[in-house]
Amino acid sequence: MEMISLEKELRENSYPGRGIIIGRSADGTKAAAAYFIMGRSVNSRNRVFVEDGEGIRTQAFDPSKLSDPSLIIYAPVRVLGNKTIVTNGDQTDTIYEGMDRQMTFEQTLRSREFEPDAPNYTPRISGILHIEGGRYSYAMSILKSSNGNPAACSRFTFAYENCLAGEGHFIHTYKCDGDPLPSFEGEPKLVAIPDDMEAFAQMLWTSLNEDNKVSLFVRYIDIASGKYETKIINKNQ
Repeated sequence: MEMISLEKELRENSYPGRGIIIGRSADGTKAAAAYFIMGRSVNSRNRVFVEDGEGIRTQAFDPSKLSDPSLIIYAPVRVLGNKTIVTNGDQTDTIYEGMDRQMTFEQTLRSREFEPDAPNYTPRISGILHIEGGRYSYAMSILKSSNGNPAACSRFTFAYENCLAGEGHFIHTYKCDGDPLPSFEGEPKLVAIPDDMEAFAQMLWTSLNEDNKVSLFVRYIDIASGKYETKIINKNQ
């Protein structure tokens, strides 16, 4: 697979929706994860990321403008031991609780489907980073309607073992802007992961569409020690 320019990819797509990037820093020492949210409606744009224990959650920036919390208020990131879970919905909790009962990542998502937000039927995208004994692997999943038909759910899981330094994968909810919004197609895109977390976060944030971007989370985890650094950027301050 050809590696794409993540900066160019984001600058040329005004509405990828929600996106997950997971990979390994160029020096090989850090596991990297990023998650961003975008919005077109007042309700969707009225959000911020806040830290919640070792993870994060979404929160209404102005509670008086919150019209429907069902699909926008959730914990995108949770940590279960040596596993970090990143998703675009409350399936974070489904994965956390299932894996806590010794289920696999793929098994936990069997009970979930795409979001019930007709006519978009937003895909549920999920990722998990697993660090153990100095080894690092990750997986990504997308659950989406069958070409926009909610009668069927298409399930795809992509697993990456012994991930190479400087490489990562990017998956997002929507192929592009539209009405209805077309779902992401294909396998996660191969992208570069730099050593500098701050620079990576700034590149992502400045590349996202100015009108539609809402919040960004980036975390780098030291593979040897498990210690991590986190960066959160919110458009609403």
